Amino acid sequence: MELGQGHAIFTAECSHSFHFHCIASNVKHGNQICPVCRAKWKEIPFQRPASHLPNGKSRINPADWPRDDAWAVRSLPSPRLDSTRHVSSLFQASEPGTFDDDEVLDQQQENPQQNVFEKDASTNNSIGAIEVKTYPEVSAVPRANSHNNFAILIHLKAPHSSGGLNSRNQTIFSPSTQNSRAPVDLVTVLDVSGSMAGTKLALLKRAMGFVIQHLGPSDRLSVIAFSSTARRLFPLRRMTETGRQEALQAVNSLTSNGGTNIAEGLRKGAKLIVDRKWKNPVGSIILLSDGQDTYTVSSPSGSHSRTDYKSLIPPSIQRNGGTGLRVPVHTFGFGADHDAASMHSISEISGGTFSFIEAEGVIQDAFAQCIGGLLSVVVQEACVKLECAHPNLLINSIKAGSYRTSVTADAKAGSIDVGDLYAEEERDFLVTVNVPVDESCDEMSLLKVRCIYGDPLSKEMVSLEEDNEVKIQRATVIGQPIVSMEVDRQRNRLRAAEAMAEARAAAEHGDLTGAVSLLESCRRALSETISARSGDRLCVALSAELKEMQERMANRRVYESSGRAYVLSGLSSHSWQRATARGDSTDSTSLIQAYQTPTMTDMVTRSQTMFFGNPPQRKLRQAQSFPARPHPR
Repeated sequence: MELGQGHAIFTAECSHSFHFHCIASNVKHGNQICPVCRAKWKEIPFQRPASHLPNGKSRINPADWPRDDAWAVRSLPSPRLDSTRHVSSLFQASEPGTFDDDEVLDQQQENPQQNVFEKDASTNNSIGAIEVKTYPEVSAVPRANSHNNFAILIHLKAPHSSGGLNSRNQTIFSPSTQNSRAPVDLVTVLDVSGSMAGTKLALLKRAMGFVIQHLGPSDRLSVIAFSSTARRLFPLRRMTETGRQEALQAVNSLTSNGGTNIAEGLRKGAKLIVDRKWKNPVGSIILLSDGQDTYTVSSPSGSHSRTDYKSLIPPSIQRNGGTGLRVPVHTFGFGADHDAASMHSISEISGGTFSFIEAEGVIQDAFAQCIGGLLSVVVQEACVKLECAHPNLLINSIKAGSYRTSVTADAKAGSIDVGDLYAEEERDFLVTVNVPVDESCDEMSLLKVRCIYGDPLSKEMVSLEEDNEVKIQRATVIGQPIVSMEVDRQRNRLRAAEAMAEARAAAEHGDLTGAVSLLESCRRALSETISARSGDRLCVALSAELKEMQERMANRRVYESSGRAYVLSGLSSHSWQRATARGDSTDSTSLIQAYQTPTMTDMVTRSQTMFFGNPPQRKLRQAQSFPARPHPR
């Protein structure tokens, strides 16, 4: 329970909150079901009369309600579940040596070892095709001139999800739409060390209740809790009605004590992923911690200290140049005392994102944004293939952030390993080529772009029917070239991300003044670009983000408490072009959300509005930037 504007607030095990006197009256009449999600409660509120008060009236003392027993929660007898599944045994039985006791997949989804074959996107009825667009830096180059580092923008946009939220508020995880998206295996690795006691643990339980409620019957969830050691609290189970109830009971059993052994928690999470007998198409690990690993690594104590954070991550879930399991770890640093450097490294090495939960109250929103993406995966193992279309053309570089790229030895071909995409998620990559002199033609083909990806529903590989060919004009004389606005704004995004990385390196070496100067120089450079002069909102957002980082590098105390985490979360977001949370109290409604997809937005909205009575005042703040949305000229 908690206090809300003079009223006691009861938070049920399903994570929904109610005024105590309202819900106690409801329960008094025999209703033991949540009015919002219809979950069956095992613990119910009741109002106990105080014998020393006149007429047996109930006591209400908002100032010290935790010590007042007039408000109480009564446990209900456990409902009769499937006789083959004993809830109590999930918490008390010793762990098996191998975690191959995962629940069998939904029969409608199960299709192990299906052969994967190539299929043309035009005949694919499962999902739409990825949209691929290309933009040359300028549309024409004089015949007699060469042009080194000529930029070509490759823009991808994933197809729509056939799920999502509709006008009836039916969700992508509802039974009616369950088969329209790829089911998920989600392993949550949760810090329950002593520092999580009190409000933090209560908010974590509420956030997990939200996650459990929004998983569908084909999705599977496992819960691992760690402090000084780690324990699998709940095996990989389908989130049917019974599965949800068991998962909620497991989460509500969490208690806080001990130290922080992140490595052991991740080891157990990775073991579960490796050992599982069945595999849903999408797999992911969520890691939350508010502290620093005191068992495996020592966190930075000096300005020049270096730590091998890779030792925290089991080899099985490291990307290792594309040979890993492709199970990303999405990390959440909770509060001011977490080790942002280690959490960022864990996410980066595994292919996940790092979110900084500065304000404790936004933990549920941050989780909501993450699962909003995971529950909308429409593309897997996407790969962009590049091939020079002119015999004298060479690929100079591929700028793709954290995505793995390769260029052949002769610089005639290359590739970008994009991986999974959420519904309507966008990616922008800049390829630079060296354009040679060529007086023999009026039009030159520069690059052929092709995209191959997997459909997680049909389990088939999709190859786009036609290559996207980039061409420019080669005239004898041309006027002043017009630089592509789309290319310019993506250059600005990359320039800003590079400045952030350089500033972070300077700050870690104790040079905060130099770090602030780097960010300010980048802000000035951005303001002089053609897209900034045209009022482009991406430039406005990037400038605001750079300014925020400058303020968080004002001194060593501010940088240590929030600046490092804020910068690293921003770098994670830009390097993967994927939304991360940086929650604080600043109003950012004037800026477009960074990389946030429609399903992420829908889920965050649900998190922020799914309260009975007055919700707490909180705001999920995004990195202050957003992807380009190119439009053909």
